[in-house]
Amino acid sequence: MVTNFHELYQHYAQDVYRFAYWLCGDAQDAEDITSETFVRALTATGEIKVDTVKGYLLTIAKNLAFKKSNQGKRFTSLSPNLRTALDGPEKVAETNLNWQSAMRFMQSLPAIDRAALLMHVEDELSYEEIAAALGISLSATKVRIHRARMKLAAYRLQQEELSS
Repeated sequence: MVTNFHELYQHYAQDVYRFAYWLCGDAQDAEDITSETFVRALTATGEIKVDTVKGYLLTIAKNLAFKKSNQGKRFTSLSPNLRTALDGPEKVAETNLNWQSAMRFMQSLPAIDRAALLMHVEDELSYEEIAAALGISLSATKVRIHRARMKLAAYRLQQEELSS
């Protein structure tokens, strides 16, 4: 159990960073979103309406990422030499030759579908937690995740055909 802010940060910072990175596609933006997420969590005064701490933090990160993308920075070019102090998905992805293609695919998904898929697959949140975090119905959550998975399957098939 997390008992203070330092432990909260140590326990969830990597998850928040990874989630923010996959949402925005930029290491610097993901670091900014991660920092801002914990600042907002620390200074929040209202009632928390999400069942888990992780869900609460991811909701803040999602809102910050959506706000940033609405400011005109939806797509970004990615450098293959990204480095960060946090071990994030880019460390693993750098070893994958299809990394930039995969990032372009993720960025092509509607932001809310991308967030729902990442919360389910990467952060292992339940459909109910995702629905609450995104502010959509349970059935809409299931549909969005299903559609994103279908698009991902089609993308993988296309990549396999290209590499053959």
